[in-house]
Amino acid sequence: MNRALAQYGTILRRAAAGRAGAVHLVDPQGARPPRPLAPADWCGGLRPGDRGLVARCTGPTLDVGCGPGRLAGALAAAGRLVLGVDLSGEAVRQARRRGVAVARGCVFSPLPGEGTWRHVLLADGNIGIGGDPGRLLRRCRGLLTPGGDILVELDPPGTGSWRGDAALRDERRTGPPFPWAVVAADDLDDLARGVALRILEQWTEYRRCFARLG
Repeated sequence: MNRALAQYGTILRRAAAGRAGAVHLVDPQGARPPRPLAPADWCGGLRPGDRGLVARCTGPTLDVGCGPGRLAGALAAAGRLVLGVDLSGEAVRQARRRGVAVARGCVFSPLPGEGTWRHVLLADGNIGIGGDPGRLLRRCRGLLTPGGDILVELDPPGTGSWRGDAALRDERRTGPPFPWAVVAADDLDDLARGVALRILEQWTEYRRCFARLG
């Protein structure tokens, strides 16, 4: 995992410097097609579709896998209480340069304010963190205050969900595998019910799919 994080950090540094290049999430076994990623978007300003997420974060928000702090930075600039969480030292440095409060660490480890967050944010495919979306959603549910919600980004319906090993491939190399997952919008209901959550809202914005769980 450390080598995968180092590669991710290098990709973020290059993206922040305007030298992102082509980056894909790939199946080490070659069974799934490469998935294009957009690190330059992670390091930039709000993407099309982000504003709906930001608008729904009306109270204290925990941005899990915050990366360089695009969404957390927008929330902080709007005067919202927000904390980012990320394992990558480079992601944390970039987010803090935006003025974002960030805890460097894993979502499955103890975090500040457990049980007090009004919103937990899983954007940019971060429902895949750890390779087990059910375990991740149960953990996020435990981070919420009563009446809180989890905001997730999903793949389009009909594209299929999967769990397994993945790796980052940039213009230089393919990195080591790490556990990851993808959840398609039409598979969310079964997943949510399995972890005692329900879908409060689903929406599509700029061809991106989102849901709010509580």
